Amino acid sequence: MDNNQLVIGMPAGSLANSKRGGNLIELLEYSGFPTKGYESGGPTSFTSVNFLFGWDGRPQEFGTQLALNELDVAIAGNDWIEERRLELKIEYGVDIKLEKIMSLKRGNVRLVGIVDEEVKETSTVQYLKNFFKTGNELITVVSELPYMSLFWIQEKMKEAGLGGLSESWSVQKYKTPPKINKGILIYETWGKTEAKIKNLGADIGLEITQSGSALKSYGLKIIDEVFSSETSIWASPEVFKNSEKKELLKMLTLNLYGTINAENKVLLIFNVPEDKKEITEEYLTKYNLYADEPTRIPGSKYSQYSIQLEVDRKETPIAKVRYELIKLGARSIDTMPLLSSIPDISSVLDF
Repeated sequence: MDNNQLVIGMPAGSLANSKRGGNLIELLEYSGFPTKGYESGGPTSFTSVNFLFGWDGRPQEFGTQLALNELDVAIAGNDWIEERRLELKIEYGVDIKLEKIMSLKRGNVRLVGIVDEEVKETSTVQYLKNFFKTGNELITVVSELPYMSLFWIQEKMKEAGLGGLSESWSVQKYKTPPKINKGILIYETWGKTEAKIKNLGADIGLEITQSGSALKSYGLKIIDEVFSSETSIWASPEVFKNSEKKELLKMLTLNLYGTINAENKVLLIFNVPEDKKEITEEYLTKYNLYADEPTRIPGSKYSQYSIQLEVDRKETPIAKVRYELIKLGARSIDTMPLLSSIPDISSVLDF
């Protein structure tokens, strides 16, 4: 790898799937960074630039790789970065500091506490109080994110007045022989956490969900909202010590920002006769259809205007704007999709 390249962790799994990953492949392409090989499992290369190096991997591992400076930046969910941060702190006493550069506005999920729907309690604290009140000394928890689960249960046990008991814990693979006989036993799973709760494989679980519909199908209920996550760009602190890589990171994020900013927007381009210019600009002003001032290219008989509109604009939908502009005298209205929209220099992130 060239030291002048920015090494970027490219997440395998759902994010690499064009139907499930929030169109990450399109996002990169529209931002000026088309990929080759990523959609088929790698190796990933960037076909139009030579300053990005794609390192294919699992987002579950990127937090550690960033901490070890194996990666400069990575595309990962905030939940997996937090999971690795907690693991290194709890298990190894290493406090890593990673930088969240920007959200990619996709991959939104929730981490929720789940129990069987027959459980009467509606909060984790109350559930824990009643669970240990009956003589239980060991609570079993299942999750794909064991250290986030441990932190969550420990904090809730402290709130419930069970802080002493919360100090005893063990993180293990699912159904391996328990190393403790009281406290918190965390079983790390490789998916289907809900099935383990439903089939009495554990007392409580921490699950990743979007709508919660799968949980309802299993006859489970949400007892706690623990963490909200989304896909973001994360960076190693070492990147900011390298001036060349820092500039490359700014270039990457600026162009990603432009594409995200353009999503759900279109560009209307239309001509206005000189004698209709004033009334047209009054209409544009009334409905806030431009930013600083109307974008206008003057001509001898007509001026060409361009405005950005959000596709789901409620007060003045696109269809209504086009209709009213025509009534005011506009001609040749073209509606064009936007691939990127960068407002000004302030869009460059300050780091």
